[in-house]
Amino acid sequence: MKRLKYILNHPFRIPTLILLRIPFFNFIRHTTEYQCTISFKIWFDHKVLNRGGNRRTYWPVNSTSKVVNPENIFAGIDTCPGLMGGCYIQAIGKVFIGDYTQIAPNVVIISANHDLYDTRIHIPGEVHIGKYCWLGAGVKIMPNVTLGDFTIVGAGAVVTKPFPDGHCVIAGNPAKIIKVLEKEKCVTYQHKNLYYGYIRADKFESYRKKNLSI
Repeated sequence: MKRLKYILNHPFRIPTLILLRIPFFNFIRHTTEYQCTISFKIWFDHKVLNRGGNRRTYWPVNSTSKVVNPENIFAGIDTCPGLMGGCYIQAIGKVFIGDYTQIAPNVVIISANHDLYDTRIHIPGEVHIGKYCWLGAGVKIMPNVTLGDFTIVGAGAVVTKPFPDGHCVIAGNPAKIIKVLEKEKCVTYQHKNLYYGYIRADKFESYRKKNLSI
């Protein structure tokens, strides 16, 4: 019993070589090149201990972040909304986030607003964030915002309108374009091993049909 308690309290001390022999934990080895690298401790805190109450997400979430209605969220390859601390992802409406998009701490993504005359009622919208985007610390994305590929959102920005063409840097409150990127300089890439959170890419569609509403 003492040994079991020790393992539960110190999961990061379980030898990595043992874990890598278990097929279930392939994501540990296969996401080492990811910006959203998944360690055993991250998985254990999220899925076993349920720290933060976000166990239903198929990607890792920090214990200080909150994700509402994960069944309405599509998070692409190497994209983990809420992995950094202090994030709030509200998916009363649908939220789409593309591959290789990075989300800094304290980011807020809102897909539904309260009705002005009856705040018990939510009016759902949608949020679409493209591939290879970067949301800086403290960014707030409001309902019905679309950000095209390669949109960089400066720290603290409040995004209230769409920027569907992407390839730009936006900042401020409300956010506006402060720099247009040269498309030919924007680098696309693909990892050798493809995972949506913990799920291998070739198994994701089956998971999506069974568990997601998006």
